[in-house]
Amino acid sequence: MHISDNIPVILFDGYCKLCNRAVNFVIKHGGRNKFRFASLQSDSGKSLLSGFLINKQNIDSIVYIEDKKTFYRSTAILRIIKRLGKAWSILYIFIIVPPFIRDWVYDIVAGNRYRWFGRNESCRINHLD
Repeated sequence: MHISDNIPVILFDGYCKLCNRAVNFVIKHGGRNKFRFASLQSDSGKSLLSGFLINKQNIDSIVYIEDKKTFYRSTAILRIIKRLGKAWSILYIFIIVPPFIRDWVYDIVAGNRYRWFGRNESCRINHLD
C-alpha cells in the first residue's frame, strides 16, 4: 500500500468484530474517501508496520498513520473521529483528557474486545485502497 501525505491510513485488527464495525462506521460516515484501510494481519498492514519500525508485538488493535506520523490507542481513535468532520468531530474535545486516562479506558475495551464483541474466523478486509 502506498502512503500518501493526503490520505491517512487506518490499520486495524481484521479478526475483531468491534474493529470491523468501527471501520464500517468510518466508511459509512464519509471515511471511504478520507482514509485507506488495511488489517494488521494483511501483507499491506505488515509492510506498513515494518516500514514505520512499529513493533507489532505492542500493537494489537489500531494504528493510525497521518502525514507519515503514527498514532495509537485513544489518540488514534480521536484523530480519526476529528477527520470525519461534521458532528463527529465535536468528540475530539476528549483529547484534553490526559492520555494515561484515555488509554486506560481504551486498553480495557481493547483487552476484552473478543470476549465482549466476538472474533471473526477470518480477516474480512485485507486492504482497501
